[in-house]
Amino acid sequence: MRIDKYLKVARLIKRRTLAKEMSDQGRITVNGKVAKAGTDVKENDELEIRFGQKIVTVKVTGLSEHANKENAKGMYEVIKEERVSEA
Repeated sequence: MRIDKYLKVARLIKRRTLAKEMSDQGRITVNGKVAKAGTDVKENDELEIRFGQKIVTVKVTGLSEHANKENAKGMYEVIKEERVSEA
């Protein structure tokens, strides 16, 4: 599954277009490599997403084309969240 679609379905990012923009800006990595919007995501991949001053690292635990709010939380496991200061 494309990373932009996964992030939207898993509800980590609200809109697919925003997920695409973030990946094109190099703010998302998959297993330590910068990801583009078309990068494929598989189970057990580790994603690092930079939201401004917050970095969230998650592990992909499931893939689904569609997910309701309850099922979306089962698609990933948060490994860590950290704040970074921009100096």
